[in-house]
Amino acid sequence: MSKKSSVENKILDVAYKQFLSNGYRHTTMDDIASELGMSKKTLYKYYPGKLELLEASFEVLKLKMSSKVEAILENKYISFPLKLKSTLTVVATHLAPINPELFEDVREHAKEIWEEMRLYINESAYLRFYKLIKQGVDQGLVNPKININLVVMLYASAIQSLLDPKFLSQFPETMQKGMKLSPSDIFDQAVSVIYNGILTEEARNEFANA
Repeated sequence: MSKKSSVENKILDVAYKQFLSNGYRHTTMDDIASELGMSKKTLYKYYPGKLELLEASFEVLKLKMSSKVEAILENKYISFPLKLKSTLTVVATHLAPINPELFEDVREHAKEIWEEMRLYINESAYLRFYKLIKQGVDQGLVNPKININLVVMLYASAIQSLLDPKFLSQFPETMQKGMKLSPSDIFDQAVSVIYNGILTEEARNEFANA
């Protein structure tokens, strides 16, 4: 790895952590430069602004998720239920730290990046989960009468909606208070509800023990 690449990776790591803890709007180039121990002038040599830093940070996230999920899907030596659980764990591990407030912040103040991220989550969910559920059908572990497209759309829409503060705000306050789940719990429980309904009894038992 070149020195330039090493510095860029360090900058993105610090910037992403700042975005996660402070949100996009309240993170400044001064904050990032200060934590890196470099001047803002030097930081600008690598990235022209905060928007470009956010875009590059999300790009790294997408590449990490995609490569890990693809590796799981292509592995011929692990069972379907374990593939399912491993894939969902990867998705939850990478997306759970992005709290709803940051999603809202990005949607309001970095609309193009929000749209790119939203499309990636949906399309990635669609393409990869479709492929995975199809494997389950082929192996007799998923009910063949289930419409695969519907299953994947339910999962994608559930995750998108449950992480969206505007969606949650339409429900009564008592229900909102009852939804005080961490993003990782939201992923896990949404998945359990949906996938336990499509798996055969054998696969459900293996999924529970995977």
